Formats: sequence, structure tokens, C-alpha cells
Amino acid sequence: MTHPSRGRARFGVLVPFTNTNLEPDMALLAPPGVSVHIARMGGYDADEIPDEGQMQGLGAADLSGPLDLLVGVQPDVVFYGCTSATLTHGPAFDRDLAARIKARSGAQTVTAAGALVAALAHLGAGRIGFASPYVARINDMALAFLADQGVACVQRVDFDGVLDNTGQGALTPEDVLALGRRADHADAEAIVLSCTDMRSVEILGQLEAELGKPVISSNQAMVFQALQLMGWNAPLRGYGRLLEGDVP
Repeated sequence: MTHPSRGRARFGVLVPFTNTNLEPDMALLAPPGVSVHIARMGGYDADEIPDEGQMQGLGAADLSGPLDLLVGVQPDVVFYGCTSATLTHGPAFDRDLAARIKARSGAQTVTAAGALVAALAHLGAGRIGFASPYVARINDMALAFLADQGVACVQRVDFDGVLDNTGQGALTPEDVLALGRRADHADAEAIVLSCTDMRSVEILGQLEAELGKPVISSNQAMVFQALQLMGWNAPLRGYGRLLEGDVP
């Protein structure tokens, strides 16, 4: 008898070492038959505010150690599980990082930032509302990243206050729901909830029902792009329109 968490594919996930929510989200989002394998990565100071300098440090950090360990399970897709680490470097850096991971691992590769862009393109959403737990300067850089890819922000929500690494992960789904509501705008075709350590996945369906438009989160978008790369077309229910529609 084949165990339901094995047999179809393996997802390998590179996770910032203080992130507490990407792994639980992957347990929710992984399709039947897909196993999820994790390696933790450093490159930033856990005791510092995760500002642009800290996140750029993570993005530029040497991945050879955690990636080589992850390659031991022979993943079909590798996820680079931090959005702000490449948002703060720009689209060219994000694409180059994905290419370097693919070359070293031999696996299809998705980045959180690149997956947001791919999801919005799939939905045909060129105008968005945007919310995150980041410091304001990272939000500036995130919106510049998206603008470079043809996505305009019509409503932006900065978190009230400054969150450390623990604080970002400790936001409740109700906190995230409130952020998402504030990010809505009549001209927004979709809402983006950016951060792999923010508990967005659990409220995607509720927020979409309230707002009447798609809501995209970093972790949901990575899974969507991974399924696209693998040619799967089975819908996943309960985690937003992006995953519930047919995946080409």
C-alpha cells in the first residue's frame, strides 16, 4: 500500500532558519502523494529587525550547504522560501538565483518572489492591493520589483509598528485577515499577501469571499508554480482561487 504522502513527487524547501510558518503551510498545501523535505538557511541575524539590509544578506548568502543537503533527497522541485530576500535585490537577481539553484540541484526551481509574479500573470491581474509584515523600506522595494514586472499597486498597507523575526511569524490568521481587508481597493484586481512566514494560507478563502477577488500569498503561489512546472492540473480546494482553478 502506497502511503498517501509519498509516490508522486518530492518538494524540497529552503526555509529561513527563524521561519515557523512555511513548513506548516506546506503540510496544508502539498497535494496527495507529494512529500515535503526541508533545509534551513541562514545569512541574517535572528536578533535584528528583518530590514532591507538583513534580507539582502539572506538573499546573498551562500546556499551550498543547505542546498547540497536538500539535494540528497532528489527533489523534483526546490522552493526558495523567502520573498523579501530577493524582492530586495530585484527581478534579475531573483531569476539568477533560481537558475543557480536549478543548476546545482538538477531540480525545477521556484522562488517566492518569482512565484507571486507568475501567479498574477496567470490571473491577468495587473493592479493589486499589497500587504506584508515588512518594514516600510522593504515594501518600497517589493512594489518596485512588481512594477518592473508590469504590476501596479493601487493600495498598500504597511504594518502598524515594526516586527522582529518572531513577531512576523506570530501574527495570527485574524491579524492577516485584517491586513488583507485594508489592502483592498475598488481598482485592485487581486490582493497580494507577501511573506512566507505570515499565516495567510488559512484565510485565503474567507478573504476572497469577502472581497470578491483573488488573494495571493507567497506560499500558495510557490505551490501553484511548482504544479505548473510539473504539468499537474488537479485543483486543490480550500486555499484560494489560484489553486482551485485548472493548473495549465
